[in-house]
Amino acid sequence: MGLRRIVLRDFVIVQALELSWHAGFSVLTGETGAGKSILIDALQLVLGARADTGVVREGCTQADICAEFDCPAHLQPWLEEAGFEREEPLLLRRNIDSQGRSRAWINGAPATATQLRTLGDQLIDIHGQHAWQSLTRPDAARELLDAYGGISCRELQTLWSQWSQARRALEHAQSTQDSLQRERDRLQWQIAELDKLAPLDHEWDELNAQHTRLSHAQTLMDAAQAALQLIEDDEAGASQPLGRAQHLLQSQEHLEPEFQNMADVLASCQAQLADARHSLQAYLRHADLDPDSLAQLDARLSLWMQLARRYKRRPEELPALLAGWRQELTQLDAAVDIDGLHAAEKKAQQRYLTQARQISQLRAQAAPRLSRAITQAMQGLGMEGGVFEAALSSADAPGASGTDSVAFLVAGHPGVTPRPMAKVASGGELSRISLAIAVTTSELGEAGTLIFDEVDSGVGGAVAETVGRLMHKLGHNRQVLAVTHLPQVAAWANTHYLVSKQRAKQATLSTVQVLDAGQREAELARMLGGERLSATTLAHAREMLAMASQAQSRKPRKAKAAGRTAAKRAD
Repeated sequence: MGLRRIVLRDFVIVQALELSWHAGFSVLTGETGAGKSILIDALQLVLGARADTGVVREGCTQADICAEFDCPAHLQPWLEEAGFEREEPLLLRRNIDSQGRSRAWINGAPATATQLRTLGDQLIDIHGQHAWQSLTRPDAARELLDAYGGISCRELQTLWSQWSQARRALEHAQSTQDSLQRERDRLQWQIAELDKLAPLDHEWDELNAQHTRLSHAQTLMDAAQAALQLIEDDEAGASQPLGRAQHLLQSQEHLEPEFQNMADVLASCQAQLADARHSLQAYLRHADLDPDSLAQLDARLSLWMQLARRYKRRPEELPALLAGWRQELTQLDAAVDIDGLHAAEKKAQQRYLTQARQISQLRAQAAPRLSRAITQAMQGLGMEGGVFEAALSSADAPGASGTDSVAFLVAGHPGVTPRPMAKVASGGELSRISLAIAVTTSELGEAGTLIFDEVDSGVGGAVAETVGRLMHKLGHNRQVLAVTHLPQVAAWANTHYLVSKQRAKQATLSTVQVLDAGQREAELARMLGGERLSATTLAHAREMLAMASQAQSRKPRKAKAAGRTAAKRAD
């Protein structure tokens, strides 16, 4: 079981509809234009298809679609990771207003159309009547073959991306090599200019301080000499008065104890004065006008200023500028490493080609199996002796999916050379081939519901009955829903839904009802003979239903045996 229920409100020509679905094989029938495909369209929308204002019933503000599904166990991790509640059943809802705005929910929580599509791929597999058209494209044919063979191209796509990036890097380096070399030469010259200065961090401030001292060396020496003289002068100096004051206070401290503290302060002053005298003497011994050092400083400061003006920077920014240029040069050296880039591109190419060869081998093994399986299915669809071939060839250029090109070739009759599907002239043949492909590949993936939207177009008679048998057989393991205009197919359904149009208040509305046994006879008779039912068409309808019922009652054992035989032939 897959799809449980669908509820529509103001959708196209449906005012309100609530429909429960059943397990096994179900059919939707009705007159042309009654709205059989509307339900399929609604399911596609609730599963993330692109919406537009045309789906809103005329005169209404919005269309609303709800669908309930059994929740497969393999979807539980995805629901948890995406932040949705794990509920049974799984409830999807889509709302489209008359302005084209769309909102969606999964289990009551807001969701995106992308999230709906992700779930849709896991819940329903839809086969349309024009499915053969997509299979004429090599990429679609390759994807179907890969799905049939269980072949994953995920790692190959990663390797292709890596090879493409390496190739682009090499091509860019080759095309810009001249300009990169010019940029590299410019940087090297600029670095050489600054290397003559070899500026160090914080050196600019230190050079300015040194230059200031040397520029005022004579003034500093004169000041130091004068200060020393004031300290040492016997008559006017500071040392002797301090000593006499200290002696006077010490001689009277037996009368006034506080004089002792004052005498100690004066003693400390004399000690500090002595330290200052020694420091000044040392300074004068080592002080020198040193015109050579001053000239060197002038020259270095001048070079700093010259380079700063040339490169429009403040002098203190030159060390950082030099470091930045060196880093740029390192990057350019790597960019113009053509040999290194070429080696990296070759390595990436080899990894890709190794994986592509493995994928090609898997496809070469899967292609004959797919060919035999679809050929076998064609035999029961009125194409006895017909051949289907999944043909492999080398692609014009490698790509993310490998180096193979896949084409589906078909011969509708024995003795005819298989040709591409697009060149098969008969529309009936294309429909039957598409149906054979759909039936053969319907068990791929994990979708619990298979929908066939008029894929039986262009077939009839005994072939139509075979189509009904096949779909009923598929319904043993999957939920199968078919939109059909063939009574031979509808007779094999476990559940029959009738879609009809009604006029109400100057509007056309579409309704759906589940048919009982008598109503099924009438609907099959209509499909057989038109609106006017006759005893002949009713008898024919009863006969078709009876034959299908008898075949179904004895089908399980024979179906298993037939299935084993078909599988053995396919292998």
